[in-house]
Amino acid sequence: MLLLKLFFAFIQVGLFSVGGGYAAIPLIQEQIVNIHGLMTLEEFSDLITVAEMTPGPISINSATFVGMRIAGIPGVLLCTLGCIIPSFCICFVLAYFYYKYRTVSGVQVVLGAMRPAVVALIASAGASILMLGLFQAEIHEAVTGDIRFVELGIFVVALFLLRKFKMNAVTIILGSGVAGTFMYALTGAVSGPAVLSMFG
Repeated sequence: MLLLKLFFAFIQVGLFSVGGGYAAIPLIQEQIVNIHGLMTLEEFSDLITVAEMTPGPISINSATFVGMRIAGIPGVLLCTLGCIIPSFCICFVLAYFYYKYRTVSGVQVVLGAMRPAVVALIASAGASILMLGLFQAEIHEAVTGDIRFVELGIFVVALFLLRKFKMNAVTIILGSGVAGTFMYALTGAVSGPAVLSMFG
């Protein structure tokens, strides 16, 4: 029953995550944390952090990590397949019709109308990740007094380096991980204990 629940949850994620991998994050959170209660928000935040740091599309990485955390290897297979199957089928069909009718003006109108929705989904995913990182809460539940200053400092420095010096994103991610580990070790605090036990 749990495996079927995971599979159908990620079928829905794969079906409605229009706009790329980051657009899938709020959908995964809604299915796994809010609807089914299979993970806490903090565990989900830690898994998304690891999924973003590893190579490959973040939506598939997230499905793989969530499946492993909840149901082991069978969970990995079903969550990953559930995430891939809808987009594969839809892309296959759309590719056929797009190459057949791409010169039709109506097709370009439809694609142009979809772009703002895609931007909104990606922006929503970005805001969700930021709130999870800084407050360990969703946007509507964030409380100013609960802000995590170590994460805020790393975010500000990383944003400055990205915008001002155009540093490589991989370098920023690795540097942020080292900086966070060092700062928490220095203060004796523990950030994201779920990361240590995500496969346990």
